[in-house]
Amino acid sequence: MSKAITFSEYGAPEMLRLSEVTPPTPGPGQVRIKVRAASVNPIDMKIRSGLMARMAPADFPVIPGLDAAGVVDAVGEGADATVGDEVLGATVGGSYAEYALLEGPVAKPEALSWEVAASLVTVGLTAARVLAQLGVRAGQTLLIHGAAGSVGGIAVQLAAARGITVIGTAAERDLERVTTFGATAVRYGDGWVERVKAAAPGSVDFVFDASGAGVLADSVALTGDAGRVITIADMTAAQHGVRFSAGTSEHVGESLPELVQLAAAGKLTVPVWRAFPLAEAARAQADVEAHRNRGKAVLVP
Repeated sequence: MSKAITFSEYGAPEMLRLSEVTPPTPGPGQVRIKVRAASVNPIDMKIRSGLMARMAPADFPVIPGLDAAGVVDAVGEGADATVGDEVLGATVGGSYAEYALLEGPVAKPEALSWEVAASLVTVGLTAARVLAQLGVRAGQTLLIHGAAGSVGGIAVQLAAARGITVIGTAAERDLERVTTFGATAVRYGDGWVERVKAAAPGSVDFVFDASGAGVLADSVALTGDAGRVITIADMTAAQHGVRFSAGTSEHVGESLPELVQLAAAGKLTVPVWRAFPLAEAARAQADVEAHRNRGKAVLVP
């Protein structure tokens, strides 16, 4: 037996329990890892609270978590890794555990810490996916709401590296961070539209909302076209004719190795805020849910 965090009903972070479970067995193409770090993502809280129940009903008990990094200790038929390899990737069946399954594991470079490796997966793939869906190109101007957050920060760095002019909204305390990512930083809150217009070299071509802060109507007006706005955080998207981006895309397999190499080369920063023991998963989720974090929270079994 091994330890994992589980929940058996929807509710508050206190629903999370440290439980004894049977370690999973890898299927074809899968590897099992001894988890060294697991990332805590906002989607984890949406699943735990029941906000995602209509789209994806839970099969209780649930082991939360989407991302992990660790050492391969068992391989399924046809898996692209061997026992002892250090890898990271998206998990199958949850990552808040001592052992987890990965499909399509990516080698972890020595230059990446376990915490950064685990933190990169979902947020990095989300940022890359949305930029691809928007179709924004070099020389165009992209506004990113929530530019200091985990997804927004990576999106800023990827877009800036591609020659895109980026304007990023953030809290006053985070403006310097957004600037270091490669964007023109603008304080969010009342008057943000005027501040963005003053900062933009011309018109704003596209908007990526990673904040969910009720900015969609003004963002559509700013671009003049709802089709040029995408959100990953505002559930009212359909009311504004805006796309809500979720899930994966056909480019995921290509994007993660690229993101890993950029991070290992120091060209992509993924701030890690705090590492929590596995048993403190409820506290970690509560902190992220209350926006107390300034960077990624991770669990360390």
